[in-house]
Amino acid sequence: MRIARFVHQDEPKYGVVEGEVPPITDGSWDTSGLELAVLDSDPFFSPAQSTGERLKIDDVRLVSPILPRSKVIGVGRNFAAHAAELGNEVPVTPVTFFKPNTAVIGPGDPIRLPAISEYVSYEAELAVVIGRVAKGVKAENANDCVLGYTASNDVTLRDLQKSDKQWTRAKGFDTSAPLGPWIETELDVDDLGIRSWVDGDLKQDGTTADFIFDIPTIIEHLSETITLLPGDVILTGTPEGVGQIVSGNRVDIAIEGLGVLSNPVMDA
Repeated sequence: MRIARFVHQDEPKYGVVEGEVPPITDGSWDTSGLELAVLDSDPFFSPAQSTGERLKIDDVRLVSPILPRSKVIGVGRNFAAHAAELGNEVPVTPVTFFKPNTAVIGPGDPIRLPAISEYVSYEAELAVVIGRVAKGVKAENANDCVLGYTASNDVTLRDLQKSDKQWTRAKGFDTSAPLGPWIETELDVDDLGIRSWVDGDLKQDGTTADFIFDIPTIIEHLSETITLLPGDVILTGTPEGVGQIVSGNRVDIAIEGLGVLSNPVMDA
Protein backbone atom coordinates (compact mmCIF):
# COMPACT_ATOMS: atom_id res chain seq x y z
CA MET A 1 0.00 0.00 0.00
CA ARG A 2 1.24 3.47 -0.90
CA ILE A 3 0.28 6.08 1.71
CA ALA A 4 0.55 9.80 0.97
CA ARG A 5 -0.08 13.04 2.85
CA PHE A 6 -1.36 15.92 0.80
CA VAL A 7 -3.12 19.26 0.86
CA HIS A 8 -6.31 19.80 -1.15
CA GLN A 9 -8.35 22.99 -0.98
CA ASP A 10 -6.14 24.14 1.92
CA GLU A 11 -7.00 21.04 3.96
CA PRO A 12 -4.40 18.40 4.95
CA LYS A 13 -5.46 14.84 4.19
CA TYR A 14 -4.19 11.28 3.84
CA GLY A 15 -4.76 8.95 0.92
CA VAL A 16 -3.77 5.69 -0.71
CA VAL A 17 -2.01 6.10 -4.06
CA GLU A 18 -3.62 3.99 -6.77
CA GLY A 19 -2.40 3.27 -10.28
CA GLU A 20 0.77 1.97 -11.88
CA VAL A 21 3.93 3.91 -11.06
CA PRO A 22 5.39 4.97 -14.41
CA PRO A 23 9.02 4.28 -15.30
CA ILE A 24 11.60 6.89 -14.36
CA THR A 25 14.42 7.55 -16.80
CA ASP A 26 15.74 11.06 -16.23
CA GLY A 27 14.32 12.21 -12.91
CA SER A 28 11.01 13.23 -14.45
CA TRP A 29 7.88 11.10 -14.47
CA ASP A 30 4.30 11.21 -15.62
CA THR A 31 1.91 11.07 -12.64
CA SER A 32 -1.25 11.72 -14.66
CA GLY A 33 -2.38 8.11 -14.24
CA LEU A 34 -2.18 8.13 -10.44
CA GLU A 35 -5.10 8.76 -8.11
CA LEU A 36 -5.57 9.16 -4.37
CA ALA A 37 -8.26 7.25 -2.48
CA VAL A 38 -8.89 9.72 0.34
CA LEU A 39 -8.83 8.42 3.93
CA ASP A 40 -10.86 9.75 6.84
CA SER A 41 -7.97 9.99 9.32
CA ASP A 42 -4.24 9.56 9.93
CA PRO A 43 -3.59 5.87 9.11
CA PHE A 44 -0.29 5.73 10.97
CA PHE A 45 -1.66 6.08 14.46
CA SER A 46 -5.31 5.02 14.21
CA PRO A 47 -7.53 2.87 11.96
CA ALA A 48 -8.51 4.75 8.80
CA GLN A 49 -11.28 4.13 6.31
CA SER A 50 -11.81 5.30 2.75
CA THR A 51 -14.15 8.27 2.40
CA GLY A 52 -15.05 7.15 -1.10
CA GLU A 53 -13.55 10.33 -2.56
CA ARG A 54 -10.92 10.04 -5.26
CA LEU A 55 -8.59 12.77 -6.45
CA LYS A 56 -6.06 13.02 -9.24
CA ILE A 57 -2.60 13.18 -7.70
CA ASP A 58 -1.77 16.06 -10.05
CA ASP A 59 -4.62 18.09 -8.51
CA VAL A 60 -3.17 18.08 -4.97
CA ARG A 61 0.02 19.21 -3.27
CA LEU A 62 1.96 16.31 -1.78
CA VAL A 63 3.71 16.99 1.53
CA SER A 64 6.12 14.89 3.58
CA PRO A 65 4.41 11.49 4.00
CA ILE A 66 5.39 11.39 7.68
CA LEU A 67 6.23 14.03 10.26
CA PRO A 68 8.42 12.22 12.81
CA ARG A 69 7.15 13.01 16.28
CA SER A 70 10.45 11.92 17.77
CA LYS A 71 13.50 11.70 15.50
CA VAL A 72 15.25 11.05 12.21
CA ILE A 73 18.38 8.88 12.43
CA GLY A 74 20.93 8.83 9.65
CA VAL A 75 23.47 6.15 8.79
CA GLY A 76 26.72 7.46 7.34
CA ARG A 77 29.21 5.77 5.02
CA ASN A 78 26.98 2.75 4.37
CA PHE A 79 28.33 2.36 0.82
CA ALA A 80 32.02 1.56 0.43
CA ALA A 81 32.38 3.63 -2.75
CA HIS A 82 30.80 6.67 -1.07
CA ALA A 83 33.14 6.36 1.92
CA ALA A 84 36.07 6.20 -0.51
CA GLU A 85 35.00 9.23 -2.57
CA LEU A 86 35.16 11.37 0.60
CA GLY A 87 38.45 9.86 1.72
CA ASN A 88 37.01 7.81 4.60
CA GLU A 89 37.58 4.25 5.74
CA VAL A 90 34.77 1.71 5.52
CA PRO A 91 33.23 1.55 9.02
CA VAL A 92 33.23 -1.68 11.02
CA THR A 93 30.01 -0.72 12.81
CA PRO A 94 27.25 1.63 11.62
CA VAL A 95 28.07 5.35 11.83
CA THR A 96 24.91 7.13 12.99
CA PHE A 97 23.67 10.65 13.64
CA PHE A 98 20.43 12.51 14.40
CA LYS A 99 18.39 15.01 12.45
CA PRO A 100 15.65 16.94 14.28
CA ASN A 101 12.12 16.75 12.93
CA THR A 102 12.44 20.45 12.03
CA ALA A 103 14.73 19.29 9.20
CA VAL A 104 11.89 17.46 7.42
CA ILE A 105 10.28 18.87 4.28
CA GLY A 106 8.19 17.28 1.54
CA PRO A 107 8.11 17.02 -2.24
CA GLY A 108 8.42 20.37 -3.97
CA ASP A 109 9.47 22.20 -0.82
CA PRO A 110 12.67 24.22 -1.21
CA ILE A 111 15.99 23.15 0.24
CA ARG A 112 17.24 26.41 1.76
CA LEU A 113 20.99 26.93 1.82
CA PRO A 114 22.32 28.47 5.07
CA ALA A 115 24.61 31.42 4.48
CA ILE A 116 27.14 29.92 6.91
CA SER A 117 28.04 27.13 4.46
CA GLU A 118 29.93 27.39 1.17
CA TYR A 119 29.44 23.75 0.12
CA VAL A 120 26.07 22.00 0.39
CA SER A 121 25.69 18.45 -0.95
CA TYR A 122 22.79 16.16 -1.91
CA GLU A 123 22.65 12.50 -0.82
CA ALA A 124 19.97 10.19 -2.26
CA GLU A 125 18.87 7.58 0.28
CA LEU A 126 16.24 4.97 1.06
CA ALA A 127 14.37 5.90 4.24
CA VAL A 128 12.80 3.39 6.64
CA VAL A 129 9.68 4.40 8.60
CA ILE A 130 9.26 2.65 11.95
CA GLY A 131 5.79 1.31 12.69
CA ARG A 132 5.91 0.19 16.32
CA VAL A 133 7.96 0.68 19.47
CA ALA A 134 11.28 -1.13 19.08
CA LYS A 135 13.91 -1.67 21.77
CA GLY A 136 16.45 -4.49 21.90
CA VAL A 137 15.26 -5.87 18.57
CA LYS A 138 17.28 -8.66 16.96
CA ALA A 139 18.03 -8.47 13.25
CA GLU A 140 15.90 -11.50 12.45
CA ASN A 141 12.84 -9.72 13.88
CA ALA A 142 13.64 -6.22 12.67
CA ASN A 143 11.28 -6.18 9.70
CA ASP A 144 8.36 -6.58 12.12
CA CYS A 145 9.10 -3.02 13.30
CA VAL A 146 9.00 -1.45 9.83
CA LEU A 147 5.90 0.35 8.59
CA GLY A 148 7.31 1.10 5.16
CA TYR A 149 9.79 2.99 3.03
CA THR A 150 10.15 6.32 1.27
CA ALA A 151 12.79 8.30 -0.62
CA SER A 152 14.97 10.84 1.16
CA ASN A 153 17.71 13.37 0.61
CA ASP A 154 20.29 13.66 3.39
CA VAL A 155 21.32 17.22 2.54
CA THR A 156 24.68 18.03 4.12
CA LEU A 157 26.74 21.14 4.80
CA ARG A 158 29.97 19.44 3.79
CA ASP A 159 32.32 22.16 5.01
CA LEU A 160 30.68 22.28 8.45
CA GLN A 161 30.74 18.50 8.60
CA LYS A 162 34.53 18.70 8.38
CA SER A 163 35.10 21.74 10.57
CA ASP A 164 32.69 20.83 13.39
CA LYS A 165 34.08 17.25 13.73
CA GLN A 166 30.57 16.08 14.61
CA TRP A 167 27.56 16.36 12.36
CA THR A 168 24.74 18.06 14.25
CA ARG A 169 24.75 21.37 12.38
CA ALA A 170 25.93 19.91 9.08
CA LYS A 171 23.18 17.28 8.90
CA GLY A 172 20.41 18.77 11.03
CA PHE A 173 19.78 22.23 9.63
CA ASP A 174 16.26 23.25 8.59
CA THR A 175 15.17 21.66 5.25
CA SER A 176 18.00 19.09 5.35
CA ALA A 177 15.67 16.05 5.29
CA PRO A 178 13.33 15.99 2.29
CA LEU A 179 11.05 12.91 2.39
CA GLY A 180 8.53 11.58 -0.12
CA PRO A 181 6.59 11.31 -2.26
CA TRP A 182 4.77 8.55 -0.32
CA ILE A 183 5.36 5.58 1.98
CA GLU A 184 5.29 2.11 0.42
CA THR A 185 4.36 -0.53 3.00
CA GLU A 186 5.20 -3.54 0.81
CA LEU A 187 8.59 -3.37 -0.84
CA ASP A 188 11.50 -5.76 -1.41
CA VAL A 189 14.50 -3.64 -0.45
CA ASP A 190 17.30 -6.15 -1.10
CA ASP A 191 18.28 -4.71 -4.49
CA LEU A 192 16.60 -1.35 -5.10
CA GLY A 193 18.03 1.18 -7.49
CA ILE A 194 18.87 4.59 -5.97
CA ARG A 195 19.44 7.46 -8.39
CA SER A 196 19.74 11.23 -8.21
CA TRP A 197 19.80 14.02 -10.76
CA VAL A 198 20.71 17.70 -10.48
CA ASP A 199 18.98 19.79 -13.14
CA GLY A 200 18.38 16.61 -15.12
CA ASP A 201 21.99 15.40 -15.04
CA LEU A 202 22.40 11.92 -13.52
CA LYS A 203 24.71 12.08 -10.48
CA GLN A 204 24.15 8.87 -8.51
CA ASP A 205 23.21 5.39 -9.70
CA GLY A 206 23.50 2.78 -6.95
CA THR A 207 21.66 -0.11 -5.37
CA THR A 208 20.74 -1.18 -1.86
CA ALA A 209 22.47 -4.49 -2.65
CA ASP A 210 25.72 -2.60 -1.92
CA PHE A 211 24.77 -1.66 1.65
CA ILE A 212 27.62 -2.36 4.08
CA PHE A 213 25.02 -2.82 6.82
CA ASP A 214 21.56 -4.00 5.80
CA ILE A 215 18.39 -2.62 7.34
CA PRO A 216 17.86 -5.40 9.94
CA THR A 217 21.45 -4.94 11.14
CA ILE A 218 20.93 -1.18 11.42
CA ILE A 219 17.72 -1.59 13.42
CA GLU A 220 19.36 -4.06 15.79
CA HIS A 221 22.35 -1.74 16.25
CA LEU A 222 20.20 1.32 16.97
CA SER A 223 17.66 -0.39 19.21
CA GLU A 224 20.37 -1.75 21.49
CA THR A 225 20.58 1.69 23.10
CA ILE A 226 17.79 3.82 21.59
CA THR A 227 14.05 3.25 21.71
CA LEU A 228 12.62 3.58 18.21
CA LEU A 229 9.09 4.99 18.16
CA PRO A 230 6.30 4.80 15.58
CA GLY A 231 6.95 7.44 12.94
CA ASP A 232 10.70 7.55 13.48
CA VAL A 233 12.65 7.61 10.22
CA ILE A 234 16.01 5.95 9.48
CA LEU A 235 18.08 7.17 6.51
CA THR A 236 20.14 4.23 5.31
CA GLY A 237 23.09 5.80 3.49
CA THR A 238 23.93 7.10 0.02
CA PRO A 239 25.84 5.64 -2.95
CA GLU A 240 28.78 7.38 -4.57
CA GLY A 241 28.34 10.45 -6.73
CA VAL A 242 27.51 13.13 -4.18
CA GLY A 243 28.31 16.72 -5.07
CA GLN A 244 27.51 20.37 -4.59
CA ILE A 245 24.17 22.06 -5.08
CA VAL A 246 23.62 25.82 -5.40
CA SER A 247 20.66 28.15 -5.44
CA GLY A 248 18.59 27.62 -8.57
CA ASN A 249 19.28 23.89 -8.86
CA ARG A 250 16.63 21.16 -8.69
CA VAL A 251 17.41 17.80 -7.09
CA ASP A 252 15.43 14.72 -8.18
CA ILE A 253 15.77 11.45 -6.30
CA ALA A 254 14.25 8.20 -7.54
CA ILE A 255 14.11 4.88 -5.75
CA GLU A 256 12.45 1.91 -7.43
CA GLY A 257 8.81 1.62 -6.44
CA LEU A 258 8.87 4.92 -4.57
CA GLY A 259 8.49 7.47 -7.33
CA VAL A 260 10.45 10.72 -7.50
CA LEU A 261 11.28 13.13 -4.68
CA SER A 262 11.96 16.52 -6.26
CA ASN A 263 13.07 19.70 -4.48
CA PRO A 264 14.23 23.09 -5.72
CA VAL A 265 17.28 24.69 -4.09
CA MET A 266 17.37 28.30 -2.95
CA ASP A 267 19.19 30.55 -0.52
CA ALA A 268 17.80 30.72 3.02
